Amino acid sequence: MKLVISDAHERIKAAVSKVLTATWQRCRVHFMRNALAHAGKNGRRVVSAFIATAFAQNDADAARRQWRAVADQLRPKMAKLAAFMDDAEADVLAYMSFPAPHRAKLHGTNPLERLNGEIKRRTEVVGIFPNEDAIVRLVGAILLEQNDEWAVQRSRCMTLETIAAIGDDPAVPGLPNMAA
Repeated sequence: MKLVISDAHERIKAAVSKVLTATWQRCRVHFMRNALAHAGKNGRRVVSAFIATAFAQNDADAARRQWRAVADQLRPKMAKLAAFMDDAEADVLAYMSFPAPHRAKLHGTNPLERLNGEIKRRTEVVGIFPNEDAIVRLVGAILLEQNDEWAVQRSRCMTLETIAAIGDDPAVPGLPNMAA
């Protein structure tokens, strides 16, 4: 069963990369839970502190270098954990490619998990959909509603002004000009 789930996960990641031209983001907190399971009861504090040094770096390159250094330090005594870190590096550090002000909100996946939960709740209420268009309309409406909520939220993650520096979507011409 694990092989099937892993294969499906890899296919979803590939689709995200291809269709959305986006990277897959793994929640830092969930990664740490999984990593500490490899550390053993007595080594959890030390391993947690070591890995946290990568998250404390100021830019993506420094974070990747530190991540590899930590994995290499752990490799002699905790080979499974080091291999786990090797596999997870790109996914866990994906948020580091964003500007520093955005990273605090992006390193976790809680908002996305809440959104997925809301979509699941509302689709289960409906139960059976007459066709695929009906699903698209319902989920689209939920996403639009969520977008509106995030846009007016007091402590919103990203404003047009802060995202303009990294926006490169040709479908939205003039976005940097609007934010300037």
